Amino acid sequence: MLKRFRNRKGFTLIELMIVVTIIGILAAIAVPNYRWGLIRAREAVLQENLYTMRSAIDQYYADQGKYPDTLDELAEKRYVKSIPNDPFTGKNDTWVTVKPIEPTGEIHTTEEIKGNVADVHSGSDLVSSKGTPYKDW
Repeated sequence: MLKRFRNRKGFTLIELMIVVTIIGILAAIAVPNYRWGLIRAREAVLQENLYTMRSAIDQYYADQGKYPDTLDELAEKRYVKSIPNDPFTGKNDTWVTVKPIEPTGEIHTTEEIKGNVADVHSGSDLVSSKGTPYKDW
């Protein structure tokens, strides 16, 4: 009867438990790296979106002689195809716009700066992997 059990092919319970444990350890190592990879990818998308919109604002100012009144104006006049989504809020209406700053100092100009959007920032309250808030980028 012992010969019959020795000829059987298969895995023992201990061998299966060792394999499952190894897979669990590898998964425990991989999941945090995956999450950090997602965060870094979103940060890269945010940087690209900010660069694109800031470039469009500068081009608008160079062409029109004034800043746009809203971000939607950039899309309406075809400086961008559409206003991109903020990757951390998931919406395109959470961008925080910055008004142009009046020139200061001893030299005063009579020219008034026109428009309402000179810069743009993320509307997210989260902190980046570098320790700075996304809204300060």
